[in-house]
Amino acid sequence: MNEQETLRSQLSFILECDKMKNVLRQTMLADYSRRENDAEHSWHLALCAMVLQPYCTFPVNMERVLAMAAVHDLVEVYAGDTFAYDVKGYEDKAEREENAARRLFGLLPQEQAEAFYALWREFEDCETDDARFTNAVDRFQPFLNNTATAGHTWRLHDVMRSQVMKRSALSMEVMPVLRPFIEEQVDSAVKKGWLLPG
Repeated sequence: MNEQETLRSQLSFILECDKMKNVLRQTMLADYSRRENDAEHSWHLALCAMVLQPYCTFPVNMERVLAMAAVHDLVEVYAGDTFAYDVKGYEDKAEREENAARRLFGLLPQEQAEAFYALWREFEDCETDDARFTNAVDRFQPFLNNTATAGHTWRLHDVMRSQVMKRSALSMEVMPVLRPFIEEQVDSAVKKGWLLPG
């Protein structure tokens, strides 16, 4: 592949990823005006990671974290967004997203394709410190938006307190400073009827 062919494949990939802007998530914007899309979520995740990094209990490589934030949901261009509490959707989520990753990253020149796939896979596996931090922030960002929108997504899907606490466990482990805030917000959400008890 010559330089022009390489460039064209990269530009095709960039344009294909523009479709992220059309993948709607369940999370509402904080002003309650509409649902956020995947591209907005990825940007907000990156910003949250930059702001919250000082609270992480271990050192992370922010360049890698931000790269992971940029690519972590790209596969949803083909696989669609799977709501965090959708048990049925999770049954084939891994397979759908693996196929989507191969297809999407395959648009890139081989070396870049392998690097992007590896970064996405690292996020999914959640075993390295960089991936654990990125995942922790990824779970906290929609939690924060739910507190700003009267638990919109939780109410819409009859989410239970125990589900939110389980999903928030990594955020509280990686950034213990968040624990009091999360517990207070969850208890308040139950009292207000935004979350089901139990």
